[in-house]
Amino acid sequence: MDEQIKKILDKSFMLAAILVVGILVFFVGQIVLQNKSADLQNQNQITVSGEGKVYAKPDVALISLGVTAQAVTVADVTKSGTDKMNAVIDAVKKLGVDEKDIQTTNYSLTPNYNYTQNAGRIFQGYTLEQDVQVKIRDFTKVGDILAKATSVGANLVGDLQFTIDNPEQFKEQARAKAIAQAKANAENLAKESGIGLGKIINIFENSYNSSPVMYSSAKAMGAGVMDSAPVPTVQPGQQEIDVTINLTYKIN
Repeated sequence: MDEQIKKILDKSFMLAAILVVGILVFFVGQIVLQNKSADLQNQNQITVSGEGKVYAKPDVALISLGVTAQAVTVADVTKSGTDKMNAVIDAVKKLGVDEKDIQTTNYSLTPNYNYTQNAGRIFQGYTLEQDVQVKIRDFTKVGDILAKATSVGANLVGDLQFTIDNPEQFKEQARAKAIAQAKANAENLAKESGIGLGKIINIFENSYNSSPVMYSSAKAMGAGVMDSAPVPTVQPGQQEIDVTINLTYKIN
């Protein structure tokens, strides 16, 4: 009886082993078949690229204006910081900047401590930092806005940069140039190599917009520093919109 059970178990293990080997062979075969199919597909297609560039004048200047305030209590530092920022925003508005073009980008309240060897950490009060990004559409007022904002209390001035408010229209022009160049490259390649171009089966796009920085002022300037300095001359230059297109063709 034991011998018979042993034979049955041996046969079951053998069948299981054969089944496992069969499954492994099947999956390995599928992988090899897929790789061969992918290689064959890659052999029957080509990819060409084209680049399109468009140069456009910026129509918007962006500048970050901020204020800092220090006080012992939260209420006092909040009032001081708010009063300073309200004065900056009011001055900017009076120079023609619309309210929708002023956006708060940072509001940071942090405690201040002084460290001594004897007493350790001693609480000193709070520092409040507020920043707004101002979008300036009239470039003739950029210098005046910088000077006025700092004169009324802005002591954190970020990098001024020029950009295009709606770059998509120029990107479309650059894209059209890139596609035309890619197609011309494909036709030339087909003509020189003797292959036949089929339909386009894949398109990949990569775009880049340059945004040059024109002016950078020092952080934590004291109020009124810009009053004694010359107003910066604005030179917005031009912005480059660069689009690269990759076209993949089937080969007939």
